[in-house]
Amino acid sequence: MFLTKSVSILTVFLYLLVSSFANAENHTIDMLNKLGKEKMVYSEKVISIKVNDEVTWKSVDKGHNVEFIGMPKGVSKFKSKISKDANFKFTKPGVYLYQCTPHKAMGMIGLVIVGDDKSNLDKIKKVKVYGKSKKLLKKLLKSIS
Repeated sequence: MFLTKSVSILTVFLYLLVSSFANAENHTIDMLNKLGKEKMVYSEKVISIKVNDEVTWKSVDKGHNVEFIGMPKGVSKFKSKISKDANFKFTKPGVYLYQCTPHKAMGMIGLVIVGDDKSNLDKIKKVKVYGKSKKLLKKLLKSIS
């Protein structure tokens, strides 16, 4: 009887573990020189995802990258190479603010909200951004508040 219970518990645990990884999604954001009337933009300014989802930033147009400038506590800095696709698996919930290093003053920023957790929003509001990114960040933060 004890062995049967142990096997059942182990089976349930393994099922939950595997299903949580099987349900992880990959989201794609394009790095672009132009989208409509906007210049130097990510195809998505704000994206909400689940914990363990991955985002791929596609280098559609040359000269762009992704650099985290605000993220939850305990997340290491992330900066991709210029003109290269970038991938990041989001294992910690919270709000992540990122920018294109060469075009940060032109408003090339974005937000990833992981697990619908906005507990670090005050920290994100204090991140220094420049040029057009100041106005855009205020607009993005207002849209998620």
